[in-house]
Amino acid sequence: MSYAFPPGGLPGQNVNPEGTAVFRESYAVIPAICMRDIVTSFLPGWVSTRVWILARPMTGFAETFAQYAIEIAPGGGSSEPEPDKDAQAVLFVAFGEVRLKIGRDTFDLVAGSYAYIPPAAVWTLWNVSDAACGLHWIRKRYTWLEGKQPPESKVTHEHDITPVEMPGTAGAWCTQRFVDPLDLRHDMHANIVTFQPGGRIPFAETHVMEHGLYVLQGTARYLLNTDWVDVGPGDFMWLRAFCPQACIATGDEPFRYLLYKDVNRHPSLSLGGLPSQNRGHRGTMLPRDPAALAGE
Repeated sequence: MSYAFPPGGLPGQNVNPEGTAVFRESYAVIPAICMRDIVTSFLPGWVSTRVWILARPMTGFAETFAQYAIEIAPGGGSSEPEPDKDAQAVLFVAFGEVRLKIGRDTFDLVAGSYAYIPPAAVWTLWNVSDAACGLHWIRKRYTWLEGKQPPESKVTHEHDITPVEMPGTAGAWCTQRFVDPLDLRHDMHANIVTFQPGGRIPFAETHVMEHGLYVLQGTARYLLNTDWVDVGPGDFMWLRAFCPQACIATGDEPFRYLLYKDVNRHPSLSLGGLPSQNRGHRGTMLPRDPAALAGE
């Protein structure tokens, strides 16, 4: 299995600069061709590492998360990767190898490895191999539940996660869920969604959850609000709440993407959004009806 990642480099002078990047009031599309060397950033506390920041909280748009693609050179990494003690993280490795330490536990991650890191965890990440490593990093400030601790850390591999077929699709649409969707300690999910060629979301999903979708493999026509866009490996889609969405997988290979969504919490009733819940009120939640789980 291979996983797309930003190509870096720089297009030649003969390339037409008119591209397919889109930024609308309800969604954005950042094609892989836009993810070049000149748009990378360097992070405080990180060594020999560059990052494509694909999403960040923006007032009036998507406000719950940030999403990075990180390339770590041999010997690179960080002993203090996360500056926000309330932030949780999901890491997903696209290529290469990287060593993750969470507390006293050490994990050697490879392509396809997934890690969930809870808020306030002490963790480090270093590339101890002799080749570069690329991974996706999703950050979200945790929204606490009164009387409950955050989930524990988890490290696994996508090969160990059984795909769940969406009802009535005969396997044309499947989701690999890295955490139990009924575990209300989690307030975010990062799943891998797979459509076989011709598979589709057969209605325009319109819901409260924000999304980051990084295409790992394959191609599709994707409905974003009122627009159908063609997407392929390495393209990133960023959706605010209630943006209508659907897709039809094209080509002759599976269409797969890494999906972020915020879940399992009451919407904040203040204009400031989620951070106000962290400053004070930490409401309780009612159990969720399994029959009402989203298909993603």
